[in-house]
Formats: sequence, structure tokens, C-alpha cells
Amino acid sequence: MELNRLYLITDRSKTLSRPLEDVVKAALEGGVRFVQLREKDLSGRELFNLARELRELTNRYNAKLLINDRVDIAVAVGADGVHLGRQSVSVQDARRAFESSSFSVGVSTHSLEEALQAESEGADFITFSPVYFTPSKAAYDQPVGIDKLKEVAKAVNIPIFALGGITIANTEDIMKAGVYGVAMISAIMASNDVKKAVEELIMKIAEHRPLATDNRL
Repeated sequence: MELNRLYLITDRSKTLSRPLEDVVKAALEGGVRFVQLREKDLSGRELFNLARELRELTNRYNAKLLINDRVDIAVAVGADGVHLGRQSVSVQDARRAFESSSFSVGVSTHSLEEALQAESEGADFITFSPVYFTPSKAAYDQPVGIDKLKEVAKAVNIPIFALGGITIANTEDIMKAGVYGVAMISAIMASNDVKKAVEELIMKIAEHRPLATDNRL
């Protein structure tokens, strides 16, 4: 499955009090075509209702929607796949839940060992984080840094999205590390002009896209 190189991960706490759907819509208007719904504090019913709304919205823009962790909700709303964390079900178990062969399973990784394991288990892509310091990850992981990101990019043969503290200012350094793309939360969700921020990010990513990653999909 062809993946957009800008991976938007949602966080309602970062939207500057704007409705999440409005922020995601603006991001889609700016060119985002790959969205992960990640709202861990919601109840199952609340998450399902929000996922259904985002499914309708992403369909309008021919964009892919993944649901964080909740395979059941991803199946129920007809999402394009799931994104799994450390405590999630296995890649194989998630894959068995989908009837379509076009779904995608992403995995969050934080070390070279985790990245290699995710690849060996059949993940379609991984996020690698946190590259830089970010408040949302401060209690869990220390920044891995650019050198470790380069190491993982050389060792893994599936698309890698760098995540954590990434802004338009450091996107060039991230892409030069050899990754497939970037995953972002605050740089998009908290932007005053979401559409413009996305347009600028997509241009920056395209300018520094490593050709070596083009054959990984």
C-alpha cells in the first residue's frame, strides 16, 4: 500500500480547543493522506463514534485511516488498518481480524531491536520515537537522536516514520537520516493554520526524500 510520507497522529488536547474533526479536515485539505486516530482516554463508544466520523471524512479525501490499538473498532468502522503499541495484540493477530488484504498494520518502536522485531513479525511500517524531546513521551522514553534513527533506517527494510519533537525546522535532518517519512502530532494539531503547516511540511519532505526508500513499498 502506498503511504503518504506525512503521517498525522491525532491528539484532541493539542487542537487549541478546536474540534478534532475540523483540524483533521484542514490537514486533509493541506494534503495529508495518512491519519492515525489516537485518543486513548475515550471510552469504547466515544472512540467508535469519533472513528466513524473520521472514516467518513478521510473517505472524502481518499485518505487512509488507522486506529490506534483497537482492532475491533478499526474493523467496525472499515478503517484501513491499525497502529499497534507495546501492549497491543501481535501483528499476526491484528492481521487475522481483517478480511481485506489491503489493510495496513503499523507498529510503534523505540529501539533497533523493537524495529527489527516488528519487521520480522510482518509489520507494514513502523514509527521510531522519540527522535527529539517531546513532553508527551518524557515520562516513558529518552530521545533516541538522529544517529540511532540513521542506524535503524539502514537496518530495516520497511517504511520508517520518525516521530517525536519533529517540526518543519528539523524535517530536513530527519529525512536525510534515510527514513520514509515523518509522523507528527503537535506540529500539525497545534498549528494556528493547519492547512498551511501541512502544505509546507509536505514540500519540505518532498525536497529531501531519499530515493533509496522508494523501493521499500
